[in-house]
Amino acid sequence: MLNRRHIRVKVMQSIYAMHQHQGENLDKEEKFLFQSIDNMHDLYLLMLAALIEIREKEEEYLELASKKHLATKEERNPSKKFVENKVLKLLSESTSLNKAIEERLINNWKRNDDVVLFLLEAIKACGLYEKYMLSNETTFTNDKNFIADLFTDVIAPNDKLYDYLEEHKLTWLDDLPSVNTLILKQLNQIKEADNDFIIAKLYKDIEDKEFVKNLFRKTVLNETELSKEYIDKTPNWDSERIAEIDTIILKMAICELLKFPSIPVKVTINEYLEIAKEYSTPKSSIFINGILDNLIKDFQKDNRLSKAGRGLL
Repeated sequence: MLNRRHIRVKVMQSIYAMHQHQGENLDKEEKFLFQSIDNMHDLYLLMLAALIEIREKEEEYLELASKKHLATKEERNPSKKFVENKVLKLLSESTSLNKAIEERLINNWKRNDDVVLFLLEAIKACGLYEKYMLSNETTFTNDKNFIADLFTDVIAPNDKLYDYLEEHKLTWLDDLPSVNTLILKQLNQIKEADNDFIIAKLYKDIEDKEFVKNLFRKTVLNETELSKEYIDKTPNWDSERIAEIDTIILKMAICELLKFPSIPVKVTINEYLEIAKEYSTPKSSIFINGILDNLIKDFQKDNRLSKAGRGLL
């Protein structure tokens, strides 16, 4: 779930937050960093839980409507195609998914069912739903494609959902695109023979989790040393006027270049330039690229750029 770029962004945000509130307790700040990453997994479970809750709300509605004193013929015998959707049922009945939701106390939709009802209303109003309900096709593939399209076109971009997530936890907005992309990928990979839903791991492997800790600690503990590397390379820039995000990005990039021998130089450069484009000023990536380009030449000249492995330079 968590790729290396997302890890770098999380570390950058944590260092920035640390600067803003002048935090000095490294263990405490590191704990907050890992908590922020854990929150990303909660968002993943929350989005999946939304699909489960949408189905349950519709099932409850059909049940209540059928028992009305003056129920119409359609209400007494409603189409249950949506609530019987094979993918939605798989999610609802998934032992591993429901266990994870319970363990992480993901009960947001129980306490905020207005968001779920709004999503359900949006679903029923869309052409995808109408076309699906009118179709006589009842194959697993048709059910899967419908849910994937519904998630892409109606649920993921929903403004009401977006507003709720922003209000509940601001850091989720950065995580949402990655989480939604992962969920869509998983929805498309579900097979009819599956009897459970496989929960995605937060980290690809233990090395990625160690990378979080090492990048954060090595950057923070060596900030003064790292800043000295680039300060002489910015004669036309007042150090006080360089955007703080840019200084953090520079320190992290230099830290990777000098203290992470297994990470290729090109990977480091490309990753931080992309992060600068997304999180800093319009000219930041050009500025950072120029500084790093000059530093790399100096590091190579002074034999300070030690990379282990074939093709890492």
